[in-house]
Amino acid sequence: MTVRVLVADDHDLIRTGLTTLVRAAPGLELAGEASDGAQAVASAAVTRPDVVLMDIRMPVLDGIAATREILSSAGEHRPGILMLTTFDTDEYVYRALADGASGFILKDTPPPRILAAIETVAAGDMLISPQITRRLIAAYGEQQRVTRPTRTLDGLTPRETEVLALVGAGWDNARIAGHLVVSESTVQTHVKRLMGKLGLRSRAQAVVVAYESGLVVPGSADSDGRPTNPGEHPYG
Repeated sequence: MTVRVLVADDHDLIRTGLTTLVRAAPGLELAGEASDGAQAVASAAVTRPDVVLMDIRMPVLDGIAATREILSSAGEHRPGILMLTTFDTDEYVYRALADGASGFILKDTPPPRILAAIETVAAGDMLISPQITRRLIAAYGEQQRVTRPTRTLDGLTPRETEVLALVGAGWDNARIAGHLVVSESTVQTHVKRLMGKLGLRSRAQAVVVAYESGLVVPGSADSDGRPTNPGEHPYG
């Protein structure tokens, strides 16, 4: 299956390097390129890419607003949005994840890892390490919880709430399945249902909600994303 990629960056040199990389990579096809967020939105509507490499800071329309518009108007064919940034602790990254981006990479990431990131996002997975995720959420999640209404989790079943907590701790489906002693497909079903109930577009967005709702709090998991007390789940 060919993965179609849209590249959006206002720096000509970076955009050219990325488009050249995509054109040369087996299994990838360049769907288009854009030098600002408005162009990215327009191009995505026409080309319907599988993945968008989206610079966060661009003129006319920034990458966050462009991500929001692309995902809200994409219908069933929602592309994975891979944010490009120069700082892994950027507040803008947090906002992008909250709006549905699938992950982010630094602009100085080596080409092989950029290609691997594209493939990861194209497969529907989240591309953020648990450590970086928790650091971002710890920095900005509490602030967001105070300044805007908390999303209610009342519609979730107890098992869906538990799965959301583990997703929020940075666990992948295989680890969750082992902890709950269920199949990975069962975990996938729980994740899909809870995301549908909460109106979420990406797994990264679920991580943000888990923190902003207070279901997960900074420090409730260790450096590898494991609950601090496996015998007594810290999320209730």
